[in-house]
Amino acid sequence: MSNPNQMFDSQLAARHRLGKVFATICFLSTWFSFAALIVMLGTILWQGGSWLTWDFLTSYDSRMPAVAGIKAGLWGSFWLILLTTLFSIPVGVGAAVYLEEYASKSRLTRIIQINLANLAGVPSIVYGILGLSVFVQMFDFFRVNPKTLVFPLGIAELRVPLPFGPSVLSGALTLSLLILPVVIVASQEALRSVPSSIRHASVALGATRWQTIRDQVLPAALPGILTGMILSISRAIGETAPILMMGALVFVAATPGNIDSPAQLVTDPQGVMDAPFDSFTTLPILIFNWVSRPKEEYQYVSAAGILVLLIVLLALNGVAISIRNRYSKRARW
Repeated sequence: MSNPNQMFDSQLAARHRLGKVFATICFLSTWFSFAALIVMLGTILWQGGSWLTWDFLTSYDSRMPAVAGIKAGLWGSFWLILLTTLFSIPVGVGAAVYLEEYASKSRLTRIIQINLANLAGVPSIVYGILGLSVFVQMFDFFRVNPKTLVFPLGIAELRVPLPFGPSVLSGALTLSLLILPVVIVASQEALRSVPSSIRHASVALGATRWQTIRDQVLPAALPGILTGMILSISRAIGETAPILMMGALVFVAATPGNIDSPAQLVTDPQGVMDAPFDSFTTLPILIFNWVSRPKEEYQYVSAAGILVLLIVLLALNGVAISIRNRYSKRARW
């Protein structure tokens, strides 16, 4: 008959061995992922580093790889992400606030929650088809007689074509639909993480529900909301399928609104008004086009484009993360 202490020691040793095996597997998985990332980045740097010049950033695309550039793609991506952010973030956060703070826990609310989770997993090409029908063609309502609405705005005028056509605005609205479920779900989770005691204390001091949400709940939930924004904008900036589906140009030798410098954003108000309704291309579309070309030089050009896209993405994420960390330090609960 074995000693109970010996049985316990053997079982404990077996559990320790199992724990070490699991820790080793996790360690190897982490370093394998890290090594794959290093190899990928190293390959991109080796192929595209020498092509990443100022002329590459300030030139338009060309049939000759030596003079091809990403100027049109950079400005197209800038306008696309700017408008997508302006459309999706206020609507997404507002919807999350309503669902969490105002809406009753009814059957309709549960159906909406389930559909939001499902919409977050819908393939992006489906949103491209939706954007083509709704925004680009507007269900062919203006197929026979297209219109242009003109709104004088002082020193410039806003000219809105109907239908929108394959414009920056159509692309931004399509991407807004794509990332709205992510923004809403992430914002809801951030709002749920705020302790109920904060709401109760605010109401006990005489604040209204809106004052409580504005001054207490939203500031406390902002780090989580910003995390959702980072994830959604990161997804939007790299999307290609829905933008191609709705008719974005693969080759274009102009920028939206003919604005090709930051100074023109201030000095050319008419160009700013025209940019959302202009044709465009984006950086991922340019990269996709270059990768599919047979010339070997385009592989190096596309690698340089990928480097720029990664730098832009890291810069945007860095700004958002710094803002998130700043507000996280203010939380005392």
